[in-house]
Amino acid sequence: MQIIGIDCSTNPKGMGFALGRIADGCCQVETAVAGTCHAEHVKRVCQWLASGTPTLLCVDAPLGWPAPLAPSLCAHVAGRPVPEVADQLFRRETDRDVKRRLNKQPLDVGADRIARTAHAALVFLEALRKATGAPLPMAWSPDGVKGHSVIEVYPAATLVARGFKASGYKKPEHIPERQEILTALGNVMELPEDPEPLLNSADALDAAVCVLAGFDFLCGACPAPADPERARKEGWIWVCSPST
Repeated sequence: MQIIGIDCSTNPKGMGFALGRIADGCCQVETAVAGTCHAEHVKRVCQWLASGTPTLLCVDAPLGWPAPLAPSLCAHVAGRPVPEVADQLFRRETDRDVKRRLNKQPLDVGADRIARTAHAALVFLEALRKATGAPLPMAWSPDGVKGHSVIEVYPAATLVARGFKASGYKKPEHIPERQEILTALGNVMELPEDPEPLLNSADALDAAVCVLAGFDFLCGACPAPADPERARKEGWIWVCSPST
């Protein structure tokens, strides 16, 4: 099984990509790179998919919106109140689940700039579908991964669940902080021989963590949604339970 980690952004240069696989029961990251431009991103992922190996694409971006949001806004007129509580309107059930389990609050896709990242991620997935002819369906269980499939992941939550540093490593000068994370990751997965791309780019590092999240999903370590029908509407962040 091949795993592709995709750290999403509205700015193509702010994206990151990692190619990994499961070998002998272990998670291996073969390569990780920072973003360049949209065309190159599509070309790179298409080349990885062209190997013919069944692939799980792990996307760091919301892939859906809160179920109550659209009907509430559709009926709304300017100046009138919105009956729903803000957290119910702007926050997905998966966001509340991550907060409950890991005490890590994902950004509200219904009320934050992350909505633009979600839109960009969906545009990118559609570009891949058109370029490859593959349907790229969402996967909802490890047993349901057939051919090429997609899941939503959240690197910061995966790092928290593993007990690793999960903040303060994004800026260019945070190389020591990224090194700390890489050292920790080296205990649970095999990293590329050349660590420079991961040290120099938080986006490439996040993409590598996306691969680890995909490995956790395929191993059955990530709790499934209690309400599958709602998750299919809103999306679901696949993240393992905290390490004990």
